[in-house]
Amino acid sequence: MSSTAQPLAASLVQSVDWLAIAPPTLAAVVGLVVLVADLFVPEHRKAILGWTSVAGLAAATALLLPLLDGDRSTFCLNGDAGVCSYTADRFTLVIQFLVLGGALLAALLSVTALKDARKDLPEGEYWFLLLSSAAGAALLPASRDLATLIVALEVASLPAFALVGLKYGDRRSSEAALKFFLSSVTATAVSLMGVSFLYASTGTLHLTRIAERIQHVDGRLDTLAQTGVVLTLIGFAFKTAAVPFHFWVPDTYVGAPLPIAAYLSVIGKAVGFTGLILVTVVALPSYADVWGPALAVLAALTMTVGNVGALRQQTARAYSAVRLLAWSSVGQAGYLLVPIAAAAYSEDPEKSIGSTVAYALMYGAVNLGAFAVAALVGRTATLNRVADYRGLYAASPLSALLLAFFLLCLAGLPPGVIGLFAKVTVFSAAVDAGLGWLAVVMAVNVVIALVYYLQWTALLFRAPEGASEKQRVPAPLTAAIAVTGVLGIALSGAPQLVLRFTDTGLF
Repeated sequence: MSSTAQPLAASLVQSVDWLAIAPPTLAAVVGLVVLVADLFVPEHRKAILGWTSVAGLAAATALLLPLLDGDRSTFCLNGDAGVCSYTADRFTLVIQFLVLGGALLAALLSVTALKDARKDLPEGEYWFLLLSSAAGAALLPASRDLATLIVALEVASLPAFALVGLKYGDRRSSEAALKFFLSSVTATAVSLMGVSFLYASTGTLHLTRIAERIQHVDGRLDTLAQTGVVLTLIGFAFKTAAVPFHFWVPDTYVGAPLPIAAYLSVIGKAVGFTGLILVTVVALPSYADVWGPALAVLAALTMTVGNVGALRQQTARAYSAVRLLAWSSVGQAGYLLVPIAAAAYSEDPEKSIGSTVAYALMYGAVNLGAFAVAALVGRTATLNRVADYRGLYAASPLSALLLAFFLLCLAGLPPGVIGLFAKVTVFSAAVDAGLGWLAVVMAVNVVIALVYYLQWTALLFRAPEGASEKQRVPAPLTAAIAVTGVLGIALSGAPQLVLRFTDTGLF
C-alpha cells in the first residue's frame, strides 16, 4: 500500500462510543431478535415475543442512566472532534427518555391489544415494526447532521405507517395507512429537497457548520439557501401535524390499532418537534427572522384548528373518543410550537426550548394515560364513543378518576397541576419573547379546550344509562394506567422536577 493510501485509510477509521449509541441500538437489535424468533415460536406461545419487546424497551430506557454523567459524542470528523454526527447531551437524553418510555407504555398496551385481536394482527411483524420505529425515534434527537436526521426520521416513520395498516381485512386501517403514507412521503420529498439545497449552498451537512457557513453564502446562492430553509421547514411541519398539514391525523388515529394511535400521538410528535428544534435553533439561527414568524403563525393556526375540531366532535359518533383525542393532539401541537417560535425572538433560546421539552414530558405522560383508559373502555365498547364513557365511575371508579385527572391535566386545571404548570411555562415563553398576540391566542384556545375536556370529565360521573358491568383489567393494561397515573400525580405534587430538564445543553 502506498504512503498516501495509508493516511487516507486511517482517516476513514471511526472510533465508536458504544455506550453513547446503546439505547437506540438495543431497541433495533431486540427488534431483529423478535422478527427471527417469530419464525420458530409456536402459535400458542407468541405472547413471549411481546414480553421480550417490553423487556428490550425497558432495558434500552435503563441504558440512559450511565449517560447522565456528561455529554458524549461519536462519529466525529477526523481532525475536528467538535463536529460529530451523534451527540448524547442533556437534550438528547431527555427526548430519548420520552421516546423509549412512551414506546414502553405503548408496548404494554399492545400486549393486551394483540391478545384481544385474535390473530388479526401478526405478532412478529407488529413487534419488529414497533421496535424499529422506536429505535429511529431514539436516534433522531442525537443526530447532529442532516443526513442522520433524515435517516432517523424515516426509520421512525416508515414502520409507523406499516403498523397503522397492519390489521387484516380492516378497510379503515388500510385507508388510514394510505393517508399517513402519502403525507409522510410528501414530507420526506420536501425535506430532502430542502436539505439538498442547504448542502449545495453551504457544502456541509453538519448542523453546527451549516449555522456558521450559511451566514456567508455566496451572493449567487442566496436564493438557493433561502429556498432550502423554507422547504426544510415545510417538510418538518408535515411531521409535526401542524396546520395545514394535519389532515391525516384524525383518520389515521381512528384506523390504527389503539396502542399505535397512542404511540403516534406522543412519539410521533416528539420526533417531529425534535427535528424542528435541531434544524431551526441549531442549524439555522441566522434565519430566525424567517422561521420565527412562520412558526408563530403555524402555532396559532394549529392550536385553533385542533381545539375547534375537538369541540365539534359529537359524543354519539362512532370512534368519537379517539377522534377527540386526535384533534386534541393537534391543538397540543400548537402549544408545543409556541416556545420554538419564541426562541427566534428570545435572548435566551435555550430557556424557550426547555419550555417545549417540559411541555412534551407532561403531555406524553398524561396523553398516554388517557389512551390507556380508552383502550380499557374499548375492550367492551368497540365503537369507543365519548358517550360510552358515561357512568364509567360506577363500573370502574379508579379508571374514571384517573381519566378525569388526565383530562384535567390536558386542560391545565387543578388537580392536574403539572398541566397548569406546563401551560404557564409555555405562556411565559411567548410573553418573554414579546409575542403578546400569540399568548392571547393561546389563552383563548385554553378556554375553548376547557369546554370539551370538562364535558368529557363530567360524563364519567353521570348515572349510567344501563346496568354497569365491572370488568377485569388485564395486568399489562393495569401497569400502563398505573405508571402514567403515578407519574402524572407525582409531577403534579412536585412540578419543579420538570424544571431540571429545561437545561437542554443544546448551546
